[in-house]
Amino acid sequence: MQDILRQLKKLEADIKKALDQLGASQLNQEIVVLEKTTNKSDFWNDHAKALEITRQLAKLKARLDPWQKLQAECDEALELASLNDETLIKDLDNQYTKLVKTFTELNKNLLYRGQYDDYDVIISIYAGAGGTDAQDWAEILMRMYLRWAEAQKSMAVKIIDESKGEEAGIKSVTFEIDGPLVYGKLQGEQGVHRLVRLSPYNADNLRQTSFAKVEVMPKIDKPNEIELDEKDLKIDVYRAGGHGGQSVNTTDSAVRATHIPTGINVAIQNERSQLQNKEMALTILRSKLAQLQMEQHKEKINELKGPNEQAAWGNQIRNYVLHPYNMVKDLRTGCETSNTGAVLSGKIDDFIKAYLDWHAR
Repeated sequence: MQDILRQLKKLEADIKKALDQLGASQLNQEIVVLEKTTNKSDFWNDHAKALEITRQLAKLKARLDPWQKLQAECDEALELASLNDETLIKDLDNQYTKLVKTFTELNKNLLYRGQYDDYDVIISIYAGAGGTDAQDWAEILMRMYLRWAEAQKSMAVKIIDESKGEEAGIKSVTFEIDGPLVYGKLQGEQGVHRLVRLSPYNADNLRQTSFAKVEVMPKIDKPNEIELDEKDLKIDVYRAGGHGGQSVNTTDSAVRATHIPTGINVAIQNERSQLQNKEMALTILRSKLAQLQMEQHKEKINELKGPNEQAAWGNQIRNYVLHPYNMVKDLRTGCETSNTGAVLSGKIDDFIKAYLDWHAR
C-alpha cells in the first residue's frame, strides 16, 4: 500500500507542476470573467459578440477542465490509499494506471507554448509547378486537412475563398479551422508539399511530380493584435467573378487588400458585402503578417520582407510518393510511413507530433 501511495503522491506533484506550466490560475480567472459576462441579462443583444465570447469560453474550458478532472481523480485515489486498506490495492493499481495514461496524453499539450498556439488557423493552399496535376494535388491536400479536422470532433471548418482549376482540382483555396490548439498543431504543415505519382491527366499515364504550397497562419481577427498603418495599405474594390448564374456578383463587392511594404495581398469575394469582404481580407492579411513576423524574427511589421518561397523543386518540406512505391516522408523530422492512403485521408497526427518534438529540440 505504501508503494501505491508514494506513486500517487509523485503523480499529484507532476499534475501540480503541469498545471503551473499550463497557467491554470490565469486560465481560471479568464473563465470566471467570461462566465460573469455570459450571465448578464443583455448578453445576447450583440449576437456576434456573444458567439465569440461563448466560443472563447469553451476553448478555455477545453484546456483546463481535463486537468482539473485528473487532479480531482488523483486526490480521490490518494484519499483511498491513505486508508491503508489492503483490499483496495488492486482497484488502486488499476486507477493509478488509468491516471498515468490520462496524464501522459494531456501532457502532450504542454508542448504548445507558442504565442499563437491556441489560436484558430487560416490555411491557404496554392497549386505550384505541375499544371493540372498540381491543381489536383492542391485539392487532395485540402481534403486531407478537412478530414483531419473532422476527425478531431471539436473543430469547425469554413471555406473562405476557392478558385477552381479549369480541368480539375483547385488553383487555390483559403479556409479556416476553429478549435483548441489548432494553430499549434498545424503550424508545421507550412511549406511546399511534393507529390510523385502516375498521372491520371496524361494519355501515357506517365509518372508526374507536382507541387503545392501550404500557408498556415494564426487567425488574427482583433485589429489591436497586429496593428496595420493605414498608409501601408492599399484597398482595391472590384466586381466579383463567378461561373455564371447566381455566382456572378453584380456589384463591386470584391476586395483586394495589399500591404505595400511587403507586397503581400489578399483578395476576397465570397462574402455577401464589400464590408464583410474587407474585414475578412484584413483578417487574413494580419494573419499572414503575424506568420511572417514569427518566421523572420522581426519586432516590427514594417521591418518584414515579403515571402519569396516558390512551390517547386528544392523547397519541399514533405514528399508523398505513390509510385513506384508508397511513402510519405517529412524531410525536416525524418518521420515517414508507407501508409499513404491513411495520411491522405487525414491521419497526420504522427507528423504533427514529430514536428513538435523536432521544433522543441
